[in-house]
Amino acid sequence: MTEPAPTTLCESFQRLVARMPTAMAVATPDGSVGYTWAEYGERVRAAAAGLAALGVRRGDTVALMLTNRPEFHVVDTAALHLGATPFSIYNTLAPEQIAHLFDNAGNRVVVCEQQFAARLLAVRDGGAGGAVEHVVCLDGAPDGTLSWDDVVAGGAPDFDFEASWGAVQPEDVATIIYTSGTTGPSKGVEITHANVLAQLTSLEPLLGTNEHDTVLSYLPDAHAANRVGCQYMSLGTGLQIRTVADPRTLISALAQVRPTIFAGVPQIWYKIKTAIETGVAAEPSPVKRRLAEWALGTGMQVAQLRSDRKPVPAALRAQHALADRLVLGAVRAKLGMDRVRGCVSGAAPIAPEALRFMLGLGIPVSEGWGMSELTAVVTINPADDIRIGTVGPAVPGMEVKIAEDGEVLARGPQLMRGYRNAPEKTAEAIDTDGWMHTGDIGTLDADGYLRIVDRKKELIINAAGKNMSPSNIEGTVKATCPLAGSVVAIGDNRKYVVALLTLDPEAAAGYAA
Repeated sequence: MTEPAPTTLCESFQRLVARMPTAMAVATPDGSVGYTWAEYGERVRAAAAGLAALGVRRGDTVALMLTNRPEFHVVDTAALHLGATPFSIYNTLAPEQIAHLFDNAGNRVVVCEQQFAARLLAVRDGGAGGAVEHVVCLDGAPDGTLSWDDVVAGGAPDFDFEASWGAVQPEDVATIIYTSGTTGPSKGVEITHANVLAQLTSLEPLLGTNEHDTVLSYLPDAHAANRVGCQYMSLGTGLQIRTVADPRTLISALAQVRPTIFAGVPQIWYKIKTAIETGVAAEPSPVKRRLAEWALGTGMQVAQLRSDRKPVPAALRAQHALADRLVLGAVRAKLGMDRVRGCVSGAAPIAPEALRFMLGLGIPVSEGWGMSELTAVVTINPADDIRIGTVGPAVPGMEVKIAEDGEVLARGPQLMRGYRNAPEKTAEAIDTDGWMHTGDIGTLDADGYLRIVDRKKELIINAAGKNMSPSNIEGTVKATCPLAGSVVAIGDNRKYVVALLTLDPEAAAGYAA
């Protein structure tokens, strides 16, 4: 008889601990720090008791200001097992920004690393940040903080762990994702256990993730993409997480870990594209250089034909097989992407030429679209039918439609509970029929593939009345200019478009050398 699906992340986690205790659950890229599922389970039990001794109860919030490290997952999962709501904050936030988030969340406890302690103490001791009482440090105990080891050691021996996690309900809030705040103060998106499990269910037929997969956690856990794609995907499927504390070491971590699942924002794909193109251009042998250029070009031809749903001629198929054997396979292996079977690009539009380049390499990058309010992924290109320039059809269980003014609307079981302590903002975003008004402008084709034009409030309308997408302009610049880092296009009510560019530090340093 088939076991019923878990109804909370805690239930799912406990099943994994029981089912595969000796398998590795989470570790650093080199494996120097890591836990099997059994060890993970024991650490969560002890951590939950320690947090409970600090007064954390069901319905409370716990803040985390940590880099990507195995201990993050222990703290986060332990808080979940108390029925509490753990949430991450960006490590770059200033004290006044942190105070705003803490005022909204109402957390009494924050767990951090020493490097962030001074900012958190300034918030607590300055009288801002609401009710914060305890700043707990994982890697030491600066004045004014508690040591994580001491907190764990101080857990009550009679703490009823089983009763604690058994009381967690599907509608309990699993995390709060704070929006970027670019259009005003950050809003706290409340995502429930049921929301997360609905997201995992919707992605299962598309990614088929399981305990044999490995993923790199390198994006901030304050972002829904990493929170869902690593922490929650692991709790739901048993995949192994490898944590990358410094994103600048991502390329070396890729080669070391060789993940099977990988998610990246467009800038990551641009960096990979630039690194390969720079390497080809620097090849001293004209013969090898021309061979690499031919192989890359052949791969991109095939990728475009497949995207256009056109047949690949037999001659080109043969050339592509040869290109893969001679060049493309070796490039994937050098990158550490020779085992990858599922890749996602999201968070911003990717330039079509960059996506064509990655698909031409044989890396199956599926562009997707979503938002924190919808628990991350709402649409995604299926790996066997990727259409460049689109973000794919809706995932199973979710509905997407286009409003009369072109705005993309979405609804389904992944829809957030609401914005924390902001019922008026929630009512503005979600209409009475349950449709989330996303703020994106898009189109749907006959097959249900969504194409995002731009943000509703960010379209450029020039002096002649022409509508333009700044994100498309910015993405094209970044994809075609290896030295470009951030790009901001400006042209509203102007005769022309200008842009402010910053240099990518790594690419610029390499070019200068």
